[in-house]
Amino acid sequence: MQLASVEVIPYALPFKAPYVTARGVLERREMVLLRVRDADGVVGLGEAVPLSLRGGVGLREVVRELEEWAERQVDEGLSAPSRCAVATARMDLLGRRAADQRTHNPSAGDGTEAVPCNATLVAGEPEAVAADAERWAADGFSTFKLKLGAESVSDLVEQGKSQTRGIDVEQVRAVREAVGPEARIRVDVNAAWDLETAKKRLGELEPFGIELAEQPVATLEEMAELSAATSVPLAADESVASLAEAERAAAMGACAYTGIKLSKVGGPEAALQIADVLPAFITSALDGPVGIAAAAQVALSLAETTHPERLHLAHGLATQRLFAETIASVECDLRDGTLHLPPGPGLGIEIDEEALQAHPL
Repeated sequence: MQLASVEVIPYALPFKAPYVTARGVLERREMVLLRVRDADGVVGLGEAVPLSLRGGVGLREVVRELEEWAERQVDEGLSAPSRCAVATARMDLLGRRAADQRTHNPSAGDGTEAVPCNATLVAGEPEAVAADAERWAADGFSTFKLKLGAESVSDLVEQGKSQTRGIDVEQVRAVREAVGPEARIRVDVNAAWDLETAKKRLGELEPFGIELAEQPVATLEEMAELSAATSVPLAADESVASLAEAERAAAMGACAYTGIKLSKVGGPEAALQIADVLPAFITSALDGPVGIAAAAQVALSLAETTHPERLHLAHGLATQRLFAETIASVECDLRDGTLHLPPGPGLGIEIDEEALQAHPL
């Protein structure tokens, strides 16, 4: 598809409060908006979220790749976040073109499609995390994801580093007491534990009825050994970023599930290929409104994969609640524990130009 113009727009959105994980602290999320136009003036939106905290490419590299892509429109050599932006922009453009060409467009959303989401609880002192869980529960959430493996919030913010400390179990205990026995609790460790620590911690957490533990250790080999030593189902994240890694994880019996971030795997099509191999749930890389809408559409498409029986899993796509501001005038609507896609063709996202100009990088 020949494009008439391409814009590469780096921007950042601030969080309401520092976002704390075992890998560090973020005060804002840096992203890149990709806006393409065809010869008829139809617009498609894509988004790249650099994953430098996870050892991936940084913002400057993503901007450089997309600017070079804008000149040649050749996909080879792009990093996963850049591939995601390009693939998403094309998907959005095709959906919008279809709407222009049909009186009735089945691909245009009517705002009724909804994705069940988990609450995302930022690591902190147990009382604060429990209070945060209660606020999410009051808004209709019944699955809660805790970030473990980090120091206290105050230490992380001051020092900008993270180490495992013995507050993990107390955070889970406090949240379980706050949300009751029927709520689902999952934990995300971002590979902060070594194997022996993971065995000990999960043994301590088993009495609290953990739905799953996401990336408790770094490698698939460690996860395979850990899976045999715990009753807590394991989910991959950092260790499954490609179809080949998903196939390897499945062959090893390393995990029951995998979380999929579009910017991590390279876009919607790559995400669905992985979900055909491993039961999956879709999670945010702290995406902006474009990335969240694309991820929500992928989550709805999981019914077409080989593991639709796993659709009871909530998805990690409620993170727009963590941001203090947005660049969208129309975006997904988060209510009653579910994410509702916006009406309209393609992704349905409309950009607020003044807001975009207020958040440049």
